[in-house]
Amino acid sequence: MTKLNQIYKCEVCGNISEMVHTGAGELVCCGQNMILQEEKTLDEGQEKHLPVIELGEDNLITIMIGEVQHPMEDAHYIEWIEIITKDGKVLKKYLKAGELPATAFKCISPIKEVRAYCNVHGLWTAKP
Repeated sequence: MTKLNQIYKCEVCGNISEMVHTGAGELVCCGQNMILQEEKTLDEGQEKHLPVIELGEDNLITIMIGEVQHPMEDAHYIEWIEIITKDGKVLKKYLKAGELPATAFKCISPIKEVRAYCNVHGLWTAKP
């Protein structure tokens, strides 16, 4: 059974799906079950992956990936950063290699969690 906001990845082609609705059944891609991406909350290597959240004035939320800036190279980068609010809204920013691994959102709803997806090391989450 899938749950809202879970992230699944196909180990064959690399497709990634985010659940926008809870449902029964299994996700299949390329003839195989897609793999649920577990949210990591502790850094495991030299690169820093945890979202660093700064709550500013006028509901501005700034997010930087890592206390030490995450690399943004063609072979290793943050693909996206998102905020999930307590009332279920999702705000997402897609990134490309060469860009700064950071973003800012104007958000009036309380934040449940902030997540980032590294193309090499997977899904990372932090709570304010």
